[in-house]
This record gives sequence, structure tokens and C-alpha cells, in this order.
Amino acid sequence: MSRSTLCASAINAEIRKAQAAAAAPAAPAAPKKNAKDKPATAPKGAGEIRIIGGQWKRTRLPVAQRPGLRPTPDRVRETLFNWLGQDLTGWRCLDAFAGTGALGLEAASRGAAQVLLVESDAALAASLETLRQRLQAGAVRVQRGDGLAALQQAAPASLDLVLLDPPFGNGDLFGKALQAAARAVAADGHVYLEAPRAWADEELAASGLAVHRHLKAGAVHAHLLRRVPAAA
Repeated sequence: MSRSTLCASAINAEIRKAQAAAAAPAAPAAPKKNAKDKPATAPKGAGEIRIIGGQWKRTRLPVAQRPGLRPTPDRVRETLFNWLGQDLTGWRCLDAFAGTGALGLEAASRGAAQVLLVESDAALAASLETLRQRLQAGAVRVQRGDGLAALQQAAPASLDLVLLDPPFGNGDLFGKALQAAARAVAADGHVYLEAPRAWADEELAASGLAVHRHLKAGAVHAHLLRRVPAAA
């Protein structure tokens, strides 16, 4: 075979390869990575909290979206009921600014005989009543109304536990609620106060209360208060 024939065969082979490559379907281009292509996070709903202990342990409670509504964190509630001794059998309790009802329902879950949940917001009060029925909580009563008024109307020394978690934006309410709680709580009872700052014994003295336990968790100051014994 002559040199010219070999060259022609080689050229023809290259042409056939080029034609075959052109006829083959092109591979799809790899998608470019982009931060915008990340899966969108589902919008968060109203949320929920859970009961820490007792007969309704791990029961989840819905948290509505309301301005100023600030459920007591799980860690704080757990600490509070460790302070109180876990078993609240027979206790009489008043949750004056109930909100989600987490504090009062926690007390009922641990055996409290009477728990009054007072809430001024109509929608929240209706939600609390729905929860009460769902839990079949016979010891719990829901009252729509003013928490301070409920405390002031309570009989003197009639309560074992008063739960105070007023709106943080209403500073004047704290002192009035503490005075009413000190009157309503029994001599050996407890007052729980949740506030944006620590309260010292000097400013609690006017209400006849003193700090028994204190915890700071983030922006929340949790206080367990006791009545100061009357001087002999």
C-alpha cells in the first residue's frame, strides 16, 4: 500500500470519529451550586412547651403568638419544682398571670388539689379551658379576668402556692402583686416570682416576703419567696 493510500485512510478515520462525536447526545451540564438553592426552612408555627413532671409528664402545650407572652422556660420550671419538692399533693395554687398555663398545669400535674388559672386575654383563656378539658383536669379552674384582682379577692392565708409571672413591661404591677400574694399565701406557703431583674430582701420587706431561692436564666430571674415570720 502506497504512502498516499495510508494517509487517505487515516484522514477518513478521523472524519468518521468526528461525525460520530457530533451525532452523540450532549451530556447534561452539572448544576451550579448556589446558596439560594438550599431547601427553604419551613416557617415556624406558634410553638409548644411541655409539662416536665407528674401525671401529665411530657404532655405538650401549644404556645400562641401573643405580644408579651413569654412561657416559663423548661429549665426554670424544672428548677422551681425541684425547690418545691416535686409532690404538691393537696396544695391550693393560684396562677395569677397564667398565659400558657405552664406553671399552674405543672402544679396540677404534681398533685395540687386546687389550681386557679387567671388570664385576662380572652383567646388565651379559651385555649386554657380547652387544655383543661383535654387533660380532664378536675382540680383546675380557668378564670378570665385580672390576676391582681383575683389575688386581692383571695381569702387571707388561703393558698399554698402563688405563681406570679406578670408582663415584664408593667413595672408597677410587680409590687402590687407581691403585696396581694403575701396576704393570700399561708404562713408556710410559697410565692414564685418571675421578673426581668433580681428582687432583694430590702425591697421585698414592704410586702413581708424574703428570697428563699433565686435563679437567673438568660433574661429571666426566678425567685422562690417565703413569708417573713412575724416578730414575737
